Amino acid sequence: QVQLVESGGGLVQAGGSLRLSCAVSGRTFSGYTTGWFRQAPGKEREFVAAISGTTRGTYYADSVKGRFTISMDNAKNTMYLQMSSLKPEDTAVYYCAARYGTIKRSVNEYDYWGQGTQVTVSS
Repeated sequence: QVQLVESGGGLVQAGGSLRLSCAVSGRTFSGYTTGWFRQAPGKEREFVAAISGTTRGTYYADSVKGRFTISMDNAKNTMYLQMSSLKPEDTAVYYCAARYGTIKRSVNEYDYWGQGTQVTVSS
């Protein structure tokens, strides 16, 4: 069992920056992957970014490449999503998630989910 808790959401103006955190606890394996998804009102949950716990490799959705950076602080057992150059279309509830295995970008490939944190970008 793995527990995930997101934090750091809030209101920010377009062009601004925000950093989300995801505290990871419980049983973990060397081959796990953690990542971020987001869901806007009336839309399906979509992949944002993921990072491999073994290779440290990362993968980003095209919509956030060059603007968002995913990282993992192993000492703190915390994953981060640094967001910059934010756009109103980035407004959504952001969720952290985890799976055992390689990086995937489909929602149904992930086994564990946090409660979500709201990010609102004003124009």
